[in-house]
Amino acid sequence: MSRVGKKPIAIPQGVNVDYQERHVHLKGPKGEHNFSVPQPVDLKIEDGLIQVEADYVNDTTARRMMGTVQSVLQNMVTGVAEGFTKKLQLVGVGYRASVQGKNIELLLGFSKPVNVTLPETVSAEMEGNTQIILSCHDNVLLGQVAAKIRAYRPPEPYQGKGILYENERIRRKAGKAGKK
Repeated sequence: MSRVGKKPIAIPQGVNVDYQERHVHLKGPKGEHNFSVPQPVDLKIEDGLIQVEADYVNDTTARRMMGTVQSVLQNMVTGVAEGFTKKLQLVGVGYRASVQGKNIELLLGFSKPVNVTLPETVSAEMEGNTQIILSCHDNVLLGQVAAKIRAYRPPEPYQGKGILYENERIRRKAGKAGKK
């Protein structure tokens, strides 16, 4: 039996859960989510808890899916109740960014600025001119947007320049040793 799948998910105040015909609809103060529950797994909702259930004795697929479904639902509940944030740090001489509505303009040492348009549910704000704070109720979408922005200038190991996640450490390499 899946250890993660056995854990019940607490439904916080202000979050509505609707489960009908293998479809879960979550609605909270930060947004809405929909999820289709796969076939070998079922949900039981009572007393402010969501419990993932499956016939785990005979079905190995059900055992595998229990933990996955529980993790996905836990992220959804957390997202619609509190939301998620990711911070990106721009490191390098002349690297800076600015936010105008749903557009982020990045100056990353290219000949022209890079413009990134954010999806509707993702919001961005700046802390200084080198730190971007992204927030969204969907953890997967937020990670994809952050990875897309980071892909324009991934951190490099020689000088440590690039776009880094918060608290990310880059293993530095020694440069080329001079000829003696």
